[in-house]
Amino acid sequence: MASNPANLWVLLGLGLAGIFLFTKKFKKVLREDFGAFIHKLQLLPPPQPAPPKAPHPLTGLTFAVSDLFDIEGHVTGFGHPDWAKTHEAASRTSVVVSTLVEGGAACVGKTVIDELAYSITGENKHYGTPTNPVEPARVPGGCSSGAAVAVAANLVDFSLGVDTVGGVRVPAGFCGIIGFRPSYGAISKIGVLPVSPSLDTVGWFAKDPNILQRVGHVLLQSAFGGHRSPRQIIMADDCFQSLKIPVDRIAQVVVKSTEKHFGRQLLKHEILDVYLKSKVPSLKEFHNKKTNGEVKTSSIRLLANVMQLLHRYEFRSNHEEWINTVKPILEPNFSAQMNEIMELSDAEIELCKSIREEMRSAVNFLLKDDGILVVPTTAYLPPKLGGKEILSEEYQSSSFGLLSIASLSGCCQVTVPLGYYNKCPVSVSLIARHGSDRFLLDTVQTMYKTFQEQAETYVNSKLSNKDSRANSAEMAKEKGNQAFKEQQWQKAVSYYTEAIKLNDKNATYYSNRAAAYLELGSFHHAEADCSNAINLDKKNVKAYLRRGTAREMLGYYKDAIEDFKYALVLEPTNKRASLSAERLQKVFAAGY
Repeated sequence: MASNPANLWVLLGLGLAGIFLFTKKFKKVLREDFGAFIHKLQLLPPPQPAPPKAPHPLTGLTFAVSDLFDIEGHVTGFGHPDWAKTHEAASRTSVVVSTLVEGGAACVGKTVIDELAYSITGENKHYGTPTNPVEPARVPGGCSSGAAVAVAANLVDFSLGVDTVGGVRVPAGFCGIIGFRPSYGAISKIGVLPVSPSLDTVGWFAKDPNILQRVGHVLLQSAFGGHRSPRQIIMADDCFQSLKIPVDRIAQVVVKSTEKHFGRQLLKHEILDVYLKSKVPSLKEFHNKKTNGEVKTSSIRLLANVMQLLHRYEFRSNHEEWINTVKPILEPNFSAQMNEIMELSDAEIELCKSIREEMRSAVNFLLKDDGILVVPTTAYLPPKLGGKEILSEEYQSSSFGLLSIASLSGCCQVTVPLGYYNKCPVSVSLIARHGSDRFLLDTVQTMYKTFQEQAETYVNSKLSNKDSRANSAEMAKEKGNQAFKEQQWQKAVSYYTEAIKLNDKNATYYSNRAAAYLELGSFHHAEADCSNAINLDKKNVKAYLRRGTAREMLGYYKDAIEDFKYALVLEPTNKRASLSAERLQKVFAAGY
């Protein structure tokens, strides 16, 4: 039977419509998981033990893992399709994932990481950059970007990442969640792809400090018990000076929270640069080798350089053979850094290792068993997607300097969110000595709620102060208006001046003061005020009229005509502007 052409067109139309709907649905699915996952899977926990035995400690929780962790039967992708193509599926599941599943949690998928887990931006051109749920126009942070996004978007209760030079701490800060980097060596790395072995740690993300702690007790194999409280909380004052937002936005929240829980006497202040110069003597030798001692550089910035060199050197040592054999297409910046490492001598690498050992002793001595060091997580707000800021020397040096403290000392560090600044998440980091992981988890548990309350109080007080100043400015303006009506020109000027001091972004205050100045014959002052008003509000007709009048009285006829004409453009029916422009044009034409 011959086909009806009309029917063929109908079928084709239905097929295209189906493809369109499928594509639309597929895109919707991608948006709904924020691009966090490479692929979904299910690892279910064992059955609950029969009473009276306690249930598994992580019962009811779901988690995801960065694509660095082996899961039996799945290829560990390392953030690059060429790696996935050239490696077999894992023959066993990593120890840390197995431990969590046996503890009662269900693993639901693998998440996106940076290319070869190398960067701290969270961007991946191969699999797509996970969308930061808090601020979609900005990077999520890396290397464990997908794991952080999965938690921030409430897709899982917690997730695993690897923190080498900030891979958990940075995305936690950029996505507004809690991120924990444990002490070096505290958690097994068996079945986890190495990035830089002497710096790598297995970390985790959560929104809820209770979940963060539950996961910590399972992974650290520590029993629940009485909380330990800190006996000193040390603010690294010079580190806070590197912030690119107002220092008080973070520092005051920490100070107020500490005072509320432990009293003012626990707070200490330290210039970390000075302390490290005295306690890490190899830094001086490293500085001299780099600059011949000619340039002064802070200890923190030197540590950033040391950490980056170790990171690159160890990464290259681990993966150089694969890179040379497969020749994958890599980010240009990455390739340049790998080539730079080839020029390092063995002596320079040994010096970096010496600094790492001295850092462990220095930070442990500073914090002892009961101290907490407080630093910003990063100096910057999350950079915009595709922005070049994150590749700048200043960004790299500031960010890696702060991150190097825990990475080089091997200490544990937790990133705690503190609300928002300019709609972007801000955070603070707490560092405890090596091996004090449970103590640090206890401290977060104790202080988390107060941190959030104090952050909100700080923001509200700023808004309240702003509102209060705005109200006072309006009251001063109204008094000025009343004085103007009563022809008390000097008094009106005083009131309008008070309003401007309280709010110098209001065009009306300048324009009104100009009107009073005109009545007093202060034409230069009137012209200046009108110019300020126009800069703030390009459509302020009264400001153009008053500036035109001031300029006419000063003899600036051509400029005055322009002002009156512009007022007419804004308000074509304004008779005053029309008459004034006509009159001045006649005066100007007459040669005055």
